[in-house]
Amino acid sequence: MQVVNWMVDSLIKLAPMGAALVGVIVVILVVRFILDKRYEGKPDQRFRLQLTLLVLSFIGLLIIIVVSPLSDTQQGQILSLIGILLSAAIALSSTTFVGNAMAGLMLRAVRSFGLGDFIRIGEHFGRVSERGLFHTEIQTEDRDLTTLPNLYLVNNPVKVIRSSGTLITADVSLGYDISRLKVEKLLMEAATAADLQEPFVHVMGLGDFSITYRVAGLLPEVKHVLSARSHLREMMLDKLHEGGVEIVSPTFMNTRPLQTDQVFIPKTPSPHEKPPEDAAKTTAEDLVFDKAEEAESLEKLRERYDSLGKDLDEIKEAQKKTEDGGEHKALDEKFTRIEARRERLAEYIAQRTAEEKD
Repeated sequence: MQVVNWMVDSLIKLAPMGAALVGVIVVILVVRFILDKRYEGKPDQRFRLQLTLLVLSFIGLLIIIVVSPLSDTQQGQILSLIGILLSAAIALSSTTFVGNAMAGLMLRAVRSFGLGDFIRIGEHFGRVSERGLFHTEIQTEDRDLTTLPNLYLVNNPVKVIRSSGTLITADVSLGYDISRLKVEKLLMEAATAADLQEPFVHVMGLGDFSITYRVAGLLPEVKHVLSARSHLREMMLDKLHEGGVEIVSPTFMNTRPLQTDQVFIPKTPSPHEKPPEDAAKTTAEDLVFDKAEEAESLEKLRERYDSLGKDLDEIKEAQKKTEDGGEHKALDEKFTRIEARRERLAEYIAQRTAEEKD
């Protein structure tokens, strides 16, 4: 009989803890079911689901400990142990967490680059498509998205292509039997044909079998940097071949029996082989940096929105100072036009932002 009474007393003491355990499990399952339905087909929202379930599980654990039949001393010891473990986990992760946050604030303050800019950090190169407090996202030459911690950007040199223009360069090795002046003239023509401004040629090295030349020119429109590099090399091939300059490695020339007057220059293509000059071409940048282009456009729209706000403030100040009725009326009309334009711009920005979130 004593055993039965003991078991009944134990069950009564454990009943609140069991009810709390069942309640916590039911709540977690219901919340997970609701969130699974809400975020179905949205893999980028899974983090919110996991974070919500983690918080609910932690709260449920605390509730179970509080309603458990343990003494106040034992409950306090368990809660203290959980607090110590949680503090240790936060302390170990806070170095990187806080470091990335501080690095993000520093990058914002320095403003060394913005959305849409071309940057190179170590082996990473691409256009900035997103900037956050803890990370920076770039869109690479393969159209892939690379996420870099802000702490990495602060601790490594960041090369930013200036929006005012950048130099496009290409190297070529030619034999000693070709006049340097002739090579420089042809390379200058190639740079000009590639739509580069202020071209120049440097001799980069005198090898055992060949001379290395580098041609460079200024590209004002940096958004087409990938296509410009390819276009420059295309023009180099065409101009050197048109000038009768043979581009072939010395090893290849020395190891294959040839006629003394034989050269390696392709024949001039026939008219039907040449692409039409007026044919519309999709540049690599249009396809590769689409997200970065949209991010830059949205950033510029926000800048335009702020600029219109400043214009409205200036009109208000002018209205306070003027006493001429005609001028005051003209300012009112101008204020109305700019305000309407600013409202339309705000709606468009909100629409673009919602589309990006979706």
